[in-house]
Amino acid sequence: MKQPLAQVRWERRTQQPLFALALVFAVAYAVPIVEPDASGEVVSACLAVEWVVWGAFALDYVVRLALAERRVEFVRSHWLDLFAVVLPLVQPLRLLRLVATLLLVGQRARMASQVRLTTYVAGSVVGLLMFGSLAVLSVERDSPDGNIKTLGDAVWWSFTTMTTVGYGDHAPTTGVGRVLAVGLMLSGIALLGVVTANIAAWFIARFEMDDVEERRQTEAIRVLTEEVRALRAEVASMSGATVPGQVWKDQPR
Repeated sequence: MKQPLAQVRWERRTQQPLFALALVFAVAYAVPIVEPDASGEVVSACLAVEWVVWGAFALDYVVRLALAERRVEFVRSHWLDLFAVVLPLVQPLRLLRLVATLLLVGQRARMASQVRLTTYVAGSVVGLLMFGSLAVLSVERDSPDGNIKTLGDAVWWSFTTMTTVGYGDHAPTTGVGRVLAVGLMLSGIALLGVVTANIAAWFIARFEMDDVEERRQTEAIRVLTEEVRALRAEVASMSGATVPGQVWKDQPR
């Protein structure tokens, strides 16, 4: 779908503010989880910040939808944004809007493919580790049978889950925690597939570039050889010299 000019301008202008709001949302979400003994004023302030940021995200989606020429197609191609904006009250899904925004920022960036891949993978890994750790800690901390009680336990669990190592020393016991585990495992496998595919594509592109350069050099050498032969023949004809291999008819035998 080709984006109209007004929509492109809007997305460029809001890219950095959205990224800053995403960081603010992450901090507001993390504070009550990392500090469970925080005062009611702090928790209320964080909740208010989350709602304000969510309102900004919702407004961004509505504006982009209004600027889109094909709105039905826009909704279909941006279903993750809509899903995250419509469901802000479900705690594990509140982070989907932030994840989608970070991915959208990475896709909008005008960078070389290798730099974009590095930024995408690094940002996705850090984001998923942080989001997964906070989300699982919030649902597993009060579980009677749970063993994920601290942020360190949650980060370690997220790391081993994303890499599909799964030592088993920490594991979620609630239904929501297990859903988060499935999401992290699938995300880790997807990121590994993206990295592998892009590395393979980079090597193939590199080999193709070398092959094209080699063919270009071979063609240049062939053309230069033909020019040298033509020049030698011209010089020989102008000087009356005997061309090697030619025997003059009037030469005595």
